[in-house]
Amino acid sequence: MSADTVSVTGWGRTAPTAARLIRPRTYEEAAAAVRDCGARGSIPRGLGRAYGDAAQNAGGTVLDMTGLNRIHAIDADGGTVLCDAGVSLHRLMEVLLPLGWFVPVTPGTRQVTVGGAIGADIHGKNHHVSGSFTRHVLSLELLTADGEIRTVGRDTPLFDATAGGMGLTGVILTATVQLQPVQTSLMSVDTERATDLDDLMARLTATDHLYRYSVAWIDLLARGAATGRAVLTRGDHAPLDTLPARARRAPLSFRPAQLPPAPAFLPEGLLTRTTVGLFNELWYRKAPRARAGQLQKLSTFFHPLDGVPHWNRVYGRGGFVQYQFVVGYGQEDALRRIVRRISEHRCPSFLAVLKRFGDADPGWLSFPVPGWTLAVDIPAGLPGLGAFLDELDEEVAAAGGRVYLAKDSRLRPELLTSMYPRLDEFRALRAQLDPRGVFVSDLSRRLTL
Repeated sequence: MSADTVSVTGWGRTAPTAARLIRPRTYEEAAAAVRDCGARGSIPRGLGRAYGDAAQNAGGTVLDMTGLNRIHAIDADGGTVLCDAGVSLHRLMEVLLPLGWFVPVTPGTRQVTVGGAIGADIHGKNHHVSGSFTRHVLSLELLTADGEIRTVGRDTPLFDATAGGMGLTGVILTATVQLQPVQTSLMSVDTERATDLDDLMARLTATDHLYRYSVAWIDLLARGAATGRAVLTRGDHAPLDTLPARARRAPLSFRPAQLPPAPAFLPEGLLTRTTVGLFNELWYRKAPRARAGQLQKLSTFFHPLDGVPHWNRVYGRGGFVQYQFVVGYGQEDALRRIVRRISEHRCPSFLAVLKRFGDADPGWLSFPVPGWTLAVDIPAGLPGLGAFLDELDEEVAAAGGRVYLAKDSRLRPELLTSMYPRLDEFRALRAQLDPRGVFVSDLSRRLTL
């Protein structure tokens, strides 16, 4: 087991803090690291794709769980996998796709661990159909603050606190996950343009039930009549009989393309309103007005940015904030106001996506609730950004919505209770399970979780 004092940050590269980084290779080493974590406690960490400070612990211990990455058992008939928490979704795809199975939920990157997927209760383009990741977790093993390893089943308070609990109930060691059957590793994709936000919402509301996966890219620099114009992309796993003859020779092949990594240092001011506005205009114009049945690779449809390692460097040394919120159905006016305000603020964002959520998930701090969710990447150095996002938080809270903790780096704690009504239950269970405060993070200190 190795240990180093390092500077740790989230994927947004804001607010780095120093911690002792420990890399356990066995469950026993993980338990020893938790026992000896010291007064500042510890927090588990996967591949570092949480955007904010959820996997940081200033002055304490961070457990890098990626060394625990074994796949223990696969039921190729029933479609389940038992694996360590440090196994990445990328690795699961490599192993499971040739057997005709796919992960049940994937976010915009496959470079996340199973433990991170549970701790953040990740969602994807199929939430309106399949819910979030932990809805497909059958059981898990959890190393708790007392040094015990507990088998945690579904529909129990500890499971519901751990699902979306940001690693604060303990260290997930293994999980058993129900998988999605597929015939091929290709997607059948429909693409269309929406002229404005109302047009986009109408299209999504009318036809989203016809698709397993659905997402819209929004041009948040467009104003006036074009405010909220978008490119809508939807699809499902392509059946074998829709593939051309050549593709049927290896229908479950999985070979994601990869470009050279982004440079370690890029000029400041690269992403200006002018450059991003030009990109957004080109991206919108190049999209087809309507196209159906295009075959795409899984990596193209789900994880286009994974093809550029360290793409987060594009935002320069100052990093970026990803702001994601959800407001319920019936709160479309609030969504319109927020989109209009972002457009009028001229935030230089080229990564902005809108999705629809289905039924709420059981996790006490799980993010998805039925409604509209918008995620926006914004350079952290944008003048007045903090005050502007504080105002948006107020608007989201007033509409009964919430922000996503796995992407947050700056929410004020007084808004948390209204956003997450089961927060008191989470705090009470944590106090009972971990009275010494063994599991703690920069996020939990900031928000008094």
